Amino acid sequence: MMGLMASEETRTETRTETTRTQARMPAMPGGTEKAPQASGTRAWTPWTTRLLILGIVLAAVNLRPAITSLGALLEEVRDGLGMSGSVAGLLTSVPPLCFAVFGVTAPRLARRFGPGAVVFAGMAAITAGLVIRPYAGGTAGFLAATALALMGIAVSNVLMPVIVKRYFPDRVGSMTGLYSMALAFGTSVAAAATVPVTNALGGHWQPGLAVWAVVGAAALLPWLPFVRHREAPSAETPARSPERPAGPAAEQPPLRITRSRTAWALAVFFGLQATAAYITMGWMAQIFRDSGVSAGTAGLLLAVIMVMGVPLAFVIPRVATRLPHQGPIVVVLGLCGLAGYAGLYFAPVGGAWLWALLLGVSNCAFPLALTMVGMRARTGAGVAQLSAFAQSTGYLISIPGPLLVGVLYQHSGGWGLPIALMSALMVPQIVVGVLAGRDRTVEDEAAR
Repeated sequence: MMGLMASEETRTETRTETTRTQARMPAMPGGTEKAPQASGTRAWTPWTTRLLILGIVLAAVNLRPAITSLGALLEEVRDGLGMSGSVAGLLTSVPPLCFAVFGVTAPRLARRFGPGAVVFAGMAAITAGLVIRPYAGGTAGFLAATALALMGIAVSNVLMPVIVKRYFPDRVGSMTGLYSMALAFGTSVAAAATVPVTNALGGHWQPGLAVWAVVGAAALLPWLPFVRHREAPSAETPARSPERPAGPAAEQPPLRITRSRTAWALAVFFGLQATAAYITMGWMAQIFRDSGVSAGTAGLLLAVIMVMGVPLAFVIPRVATRLPHQGPIVVVLGLCGLAGYAGLYFAPVGGAWLWALLLGVSNCAFPLALTMVGMRARTGAGVAQLSAFAQSTGYLISIPGPLLVGVLYQHSGGWGLPIALMSALMVPQIVVGVLAGRDRTVEDEAAR
């Protein structure tokens, strides 16, 4: 399959836009064009392409276990560290906060050090954070180590669409689906396996959380050869690279992304779907447990929600790239979310597996948002700016959600108000998602 991708990328060089871009950049993986190699870099080969795909997949697998493994053991962590419900809500808000703060730095770091080096450093930060946090001692140390892991996740989050757009310009849907599947797989496995693994390791939550560092360490290996590839994609970055050749494209001013209504709609859509996702990852297992479901079954239900993203994360991007308007997909996903929340409110135990399935479908707004990032910009530079803007702004929007759920849960003594909040947020998510799905580009809107 990887060889087929590489051969198809070679054929895309006949396209005018891609040909102009390749004239300014190093050769694409799988392509035949040779470009001057910077000191310390290696020429691209078919094996390099395969290694890059493997690296993307393994990096994606590591983008959520730090969060869902904690959600499965949140009650044990709270008891062990003496956390209140409000502090636990703060803990579940740390992921979007870190993604917003550190994700915006990813394009600049990629220009400076190269995208491969940044992703490698991100995987190293994830591994270190997962090893340290269970044994940091106290809530403050736990939060700091969690923030370290999330810092690595943040920069990798932003760079994944950028790397796909540059190296697989005519396979955006397929490659986005591939790493979205890997992301959903890692998310669901961590949710389902954390409790059984913890029990197998003696029943203590510390090794049950730390074990996921092994997966992070495995992701370091395929990115190691790319650390010295310092030729960060100049067409992807908002500012002009010093090595960028002069020419008509190089003389274009930076994209004023905030002038684009589509960029704002996509950022709000990203923020609202992230709010739902992090409330789900942080609190859903606890919701089921408080309803009378065992800890192991609650972890499995959370895993079902996440595992729905494995097949759908591959299907939805491919369907989305074939539609001129992605609004209908947004509406279907939103209605599934509303139905799942309604069931969770009225019959949390009786229909638990059905509600988990519906919420799992709704959570696939994430790969749809990533796909729209690649579709709403014509150039690599536009994708980089749109990805950083939409994700950083979106994660800022999502910060209060998990915290507010914790506060409402503690003060109301039940899950009625938090579930009502989740349902209410689904309505504006549908509206802005329809707006973001319109067939237009941020470059055209920003130029007006």
